Amino acid sequence: MARSTAGERTSQSLREIALAALAAEIESCRACPRLVAWREQVARERRAAYADQRYWGRPVAGFGDAKARIAVLGLAPAAHGANRTGRVFTGDRSGDFLYAALWRAGLANQPHSSAREDGLALHDCFVTAAVRCAPPANRPTPQERDRCLPFARRELELLEALRVIVCLGAFAWDAALRTFAVRVTPRPRFAHAGEFALNEPVTLLGCYHPSQQNTFTGRLTEPMIDAVLARARELAAA
Repeated sequence: MARSTAGERTSQSLREIALAALAAEIESCRACPRLVAWREQVARERRAAYADQRYWGRPVAGFGDAKARIAVLGLAPAAHGANRTGRVFTGDRSGDFLYAALWRAGLANQPHSSAREDGLALHDCFVTAAVRCAPPANRPTPQERDRCLPFARRELELLEALRVIVCLGAFAWDAALRTFAVRVTPRPRFAHAGEFALNEPVTLLGCYHPSQQNTFTGRLTEPMIDAVLARARELAAA
C-alpha cells in the first residue's frame, strides 16, 4: 500500500510540474498581435478604480487541482478582471458568481476571489478558458480562438482524472468540441444543463456564462448554476 501511495504522489507531482511548465509557456505567448496590443493597452491605461494597481497584462493560464475530475471552461480573461489580477475568473463579477458557486458545491475553500494571493484553493476542480488574452469587446476572432485552443487541450489532457468539462456558454461549448475535434452529425448544440458524451469517460456539461448580462437579468441564477455543479459532481463520481 505504501508503494502505491508513493507512486500516486509522484504522478501528482509530475502533473503539477507539467501544468506549471505549461502555465509559464501560456503566460509568455505573443502569437496574436491584436490581443497582445489590447491586453497591454488596458494594462497601461487601467480603469480608474484600479489606477493604483499593477495589471498582469499577459495571457492567463488555468488554475486549480491537478487531480481534478471537473474542469470549468470559460471564454477569455476579462480586461479588468483576470487581465488585471493574473488569475482566471478573478477580480470581476463573473468570477465572484462562479467561485461562490464552486464554494457552495464544495469545490473551493472560500466563496470569493480577488487576487492571486487571496488564499483561494480548488478541490477536484480546475478552471480555465478557451482564449487566454483579454479580447477587445470580449470577442476573439476565430483565428485567435484556434491559435489558443491547443493550450486548453494540453491543460485538459494533463488532468488525468478528468470526467466532466463544464462549458460556460456557447463559445466555450463550441471551443471544447473544436479542441477535441468532435465531428459528429448533427453537431451537439449548447444548452444550459445540456450534456454530450465527449469521449470515454469525459462528458461536456453546459451552463450559461456567469456574465452580468445573465446573472443580473435572472437568466442564470444561483440555484441554476448550483444544479449544474451538482450534476457535474454526480457525473464525476460515476
